[in-house]
Parts: sequence; structure tokens; C-alpha cells
Amino acid sequence: MYRSPVFLRQLEPRTARSTADAIKFAIWPIAILTVLHRVFVKAINGNITDDFKPVYDAALRFLNHEAVYGANYDSVDPHYLYPPSGTLLISPIAVIDPEKSRWLFISVNAIAIIVAWYLLLKLFKLSLESIAAPILLLAMFASETVTNTLIFTNINGCVLLAEVAFISLLLKRKDLWAGAAMGLTFAVKPILAPLLLIPLLRGQWKVFITAIGVPLVLTALAWPLSVDAIDFVKHTLPYLVESRDYFNSAIVGNGEYYGLPTGVTWAIRLLFGGMVAVSLWLLYRYCREDELFFVATSSGVLLTASFLLTSLGQMYYSMMLFPLLMTVVMKNSVLRNWPAWFAIYGFMSYDSWLSTRFPAAGRLAEYMKTTLGWSLLLIVVFAVLSDRYLAARREGRLAGGIEPSFLLPKKAPAEPTPVLSKQPVTEMSET
Repeated sequence: MYRSPVFLRQLEPRTARSTADAIKFAIWPIAILTVLHRVFVKAINGNITDDFKPVYDAALRFLNHEAVYGANYDSVDPHYLYPPSGTLLISPIAVIDPEKSRWLFISVNAIAIIVAWYLLLKLFKLSLESIAAPILLLAMFASETVTNTLIFTNINGCVLLAEVAFISLLLKRKDLWAGAAMGLTFAVKPILAPLLLIPLLRGQWKVFITAIGVPLVLTALAWPLSVDAIDFVKHTLPYLVESRDYFNSAIVGNGEYYGLPTGVTWAIRLLFGGMVAVSLWLLYRYCREDELFFVATSSGVLLTASFLLTSLGQMYYSMMLFPLLMTVVMKNSVLRNWPAWFAIYGFMSYDSWLSTRFPAAGRLAEYMKTTLGWSLLLIVVFAVLSDRYLAARREGRLAGGIEPSFLLPKKAPAEPTPVLSKQPVTEMSET
């Protein structure tokens, strides 16, 4: 039988021996090339929306001891909104020229997202050899949230890494380190602040020492170095708590854009707030012993609620929901149904629904898809948990939790009761 030369056999690619291998061999190249395309083509090309320029300009002014917080917030251009502690942290980016600095910033965020991808796999006990590894990498870099984070060149990739590190360290009971990871994000932007409810409910008090201490220390260092630090409080902070009707997928943002009455907007917010409260109560009351499920699911509910119900929610904030999305690999996940992924498409897909043929309908779909996606996700979580609760109460097993019935140990069939045969009784004759 003919055998190819040794050097050709070494070059021959492995042939998949199973369906899982075939999928991995197909997805790994697509995932890697998607990462390279997003970083070296889409991100480097940039976009009319540029989150990096105001950050670089503020860092340069800070290093030159000039005023930082003097932007005109009446325009729709990206503004510099970091507090003095964040300005101190990002100031080194202005040491080199803007173009190379932007490329470095893109690289740092891309690396942070890849490290977060690896930590998520470890968190859910999945290896690089698993089929989930390339699927997750492709899903992350194909999403709108990662793509636009790199194109607009903002710091959300680093915030995602800090979030995943926080969850991992929290579950390992390394509370001070978990708080430090959270504190670094607070020094720049408080987007992850709702997650502090989780260590509060779990009684991990040491988290708060570093979560609060780190930004306080950085603020104390930055304040005397900034010539207009007080203007952040007087000028920038009031703008941050206001809602706006552009680039805002929160309920209040779309309510203002489409002219909804204030009472209707508040009614919708209160309705979703009630569903969030019920979902969190059910998670804490019946699911907290399953620590990974409780922390990952609760974090997703808290963050989605903060995006949807507060004054500002932007589509690329959805990057912080990757820990929740990864729970789909767990058998008791609340995301193992089609409405959940209908919702996830709304706030994760890079597809644009703007239409030249149907401009009004396309604009409505494009502007509302994120809001509707976040809303539907909260409805799905509420519905799944409520259904599990009602089923467990109906079956009288609430004391054991609200796990779905198909995950409960199957009861062994009862042993059949022996039936005594009715034999005719005969009288013994006397002898």
C-alpha cells in the first residue's frame, strides 16, 4: 500500500473523528480570522463616532496641568466623562502620539477581552479543547458590543475583564482582591456598581473595603494634580445623571425620543423594576446554594436592569452580560429557550435594520432593538424563575429549591406489593 512521504504526512491536517471535532475545526479558523478582522481592519479603520479622542485630549490636558472638564454638553459628540481618578489612570496614554496611542488602546482592550474569554471558560469549567471555546470567541468578536468597543475605542474591554475577575475571585472567597478589581472600574466609570448587591447578599463584607478604598485613594492622589477637579462635581456629574434622547437605549431615552408621556415611561420602568425584584428574590431565596448559577445569573439581571431602567443605556454596555450568557452551558440555565436568544439577538447582533425601502419601519427596528432585547431578557428570566417556583410549590418541594423537575433525581419505582394467592382450603380428614 502506498504511503505518502513523512514530511507530507506531517503537513496533512487532522481529520475530525467526531461531530464535535468537525465543528471545532470549522469554527476555530473563523473565530481567529474574525478577531484579526475586528482588531486590524474594523478597529484601525475607525468610525465617525470616536470615544478615544476626548479621552486622549483630556489625558494630554491633565499632564499639561490644564482644565479637563469644560466640554459643551449640548452637542451630541462623545464627551469626556471620567472622574479625576479615571483621568489619573488613563493619563499615560497621552505620552505618545495620538495614532500610536489609539492602536495601543485598541490592543489593550482586545487582549483584555481575550483574557476575559479564557477566564469565562475556566469559570464554567470548560477547556480550550472544548467545543465552547471557539464558539464563545467567535460570538464575542462577532457581536456589536465587542466590535463597536474596538471601533469606537473605549475602555469597556478592560471593564469586562474586571467584571469576570470580580466574579471569579468572589466565588473563590478572595474578597479583598475581588473588591480591588471592582474598585478599579469605579475609578473610571461606575457601570458595575449594581454588582455590589451580590457580595452584600452573600455577606462578603471585605469586598467593600477595597471596592470603596481603591477609588478613594486614586481620587485623593488625582485631586491635587487636577486644576479643575471640582468642575467634575459641578459640571460633569449633573450631566451624568440626566437622561438624553439620543444614543440612549434605556426606557427613558426612547420614551423621550418618541414623545411618550412621563407617566407612561415611569409605569413601564416600575413594571420592569417589579419583575427584577421578584427575579432577584427567587434567585436569592432558592438558588443561592448553587453559587455559580446564582452569581452569574444575578449579575446579568442586575446589569440589564441598570441599562434599561436608569438614565442611560447604550448597546455596547451589553458586553457585561457575557457571564449571564455563558450560563447556557448549565443544565438549570434560564436561557435554554428560544425567547431568550430572540432577546439576545436584539442587543448583541451587529446587524443594522435601517432600510432604504422601508425607512420608517427600519429606523424603528434599529432604534428599538436594544431596548426590546433587554426588556425581553428580563421578562424571560422572570417567567422561567416564576414558573419553576409555581411548579415546585404545586408539587410540594419548595423546601428543596426550585430546580426544574427534569433535573430532579428520579424516584425508584415502588416495589410491587406481593399478592397472596387464594388457594382453596381443604379439611384434613381424621385418621
